[in-house]
Amino acid sequence: MTEPLQNRVMPTGLIVSDPSRGRLMGNRGCLHGPDRRLGVSRWRSKLWICCVLEWKGVRRDPMPPGRWTALFFLDEVTALAAGHRPCGYCRRADYVVFGEAWRAAQGLDRRPKAPELDAWLHAERVRPGTREQATRPARAAELPDGVMVRDRGVVGALTGGRLLPWSFAGYDAPMTTARTVDLLTPPAIVAAIRAGYRPWVHPSAPAARTRGLRRL
Repeated sequence: MTEPLQNRVMPTGLIVSDPSRGRLMGNRGCLHGPDRRLGVSRWRSKLWICCVLEWKGVRRDPMPPGRWTALFFLDEVTALAAGHRPCGYCRRADYVVFGEAWRAAQGLDRRPKAPELDAWLHAERVRPGTREQATRPARAAELPDGVMVRDRGVVGALTGGRLLPWSFAGYDAPMTTARTVDLLTPPAIVAAIRAGYRPWVHPSAPAARTRGLRRL
């Protein structure tokens, strides 16, 4: 049996091997070598995007030599937590709505351009001088639905006032949350969600607790 490629992204930003592909894909540039294995790099540019799995019937190699490394996410809630934004090409409508929510949240006079979004996000998603995800303490009650947190060692999505534990296969039963959690989703994305952007969530999430999100 062929081992799954190392291109499944966790909410913590880690890229691992897992048989579950997820519902969305994206990239950060070419991260693999000729043997289709990842090296030490976890990005080649500040452009981290989240894309649809299928686009106009085009079929692509997920790891073409020297070009790009296809990454896969359970859903958009996961991708946003890892620091990816909607693609401006295959997800143009979502990209525009995301940019407008960003503009409103930051009090800007125009929708920011893609390089501006990417530079801002990169400063929030990675700890300087490392390849580690930057996280922050936050009060769970003050966070909008659709962000990812770590609560007492469990990583999950906050929806409907509860924590939905995350896995590559989907979400588990809701749990109560602690008062303070470790926020994984970058603050600017949290602000955009609070300003009206509605991320796509995996169908394993209970419909009764994800009314403010879109279901894939």
